[in-house]
Amino acid sequence: MVIDILRQEHRNIEMLLQVLERELGVFARGERPDYEVVHAVIAYFKVYPDACHHPLEDVVLEKLKVRDSVAAARIGDLAADHRRGANRLRRVALAIEGVLADQELLRQTVNDIIRDFIEQERCHMAKEEHDFFPAALKALRPQDWAEIVARLSDQRDPVFSEVVEEKFEVVRRHILQLEQEADAERLAHC
Repeated sequence: MVIDILRQEHRNIEMLLQVLERELGVFARGERPDYEVVHAVIAYFKVYPDACHHPLEDVVLEKLKVRDSVAAARIGDLAADHRRGANRLRRVALAIEGVLADQELLRQTVNDIIRDFIEQERCHMAKEEHDFFPAALKALRPQDWAEIVARLSDQRDPVFSEVVEEKFEVVRRHILQLEQEADAERLAHC
């Protein structure tokens, strides 16, 4: 089911936010985080949500507007929320690049930028889980879901084929593996 896919993607995103949060903790202690992990997480967020996750949400919201415009209005402008998230991600990427280029940045400033991204992503997903998904499940009819699935098949083919989807899964697994290796290395030095 479409909502199950979106919820699974939220769980995957949350795992990556936790990875980023762990690396931020390393940074906050004055140690050097694994910047390969951080870059991989940033790269994932730059590509995956806008390529796959948000278009699916957009189609569901479009159907919800037809079936229950009041509920859709309560959800608000998801596209604007997504743009704000992309802007916060750009700030994260610039902050990390600044740190790596030895620019004069306060550790607290970098921490605040990354923390804001993490917190806002979590708030956004919570809003979708609490308000958007239940409203869609309540209002949309089986034919709406069938049309959503059919439209997505058309949208994703051939650019977003199974091969590309598997590539994102490989990237996600690579990020998690990098984080496990970074954690193991940190433990070895304790």
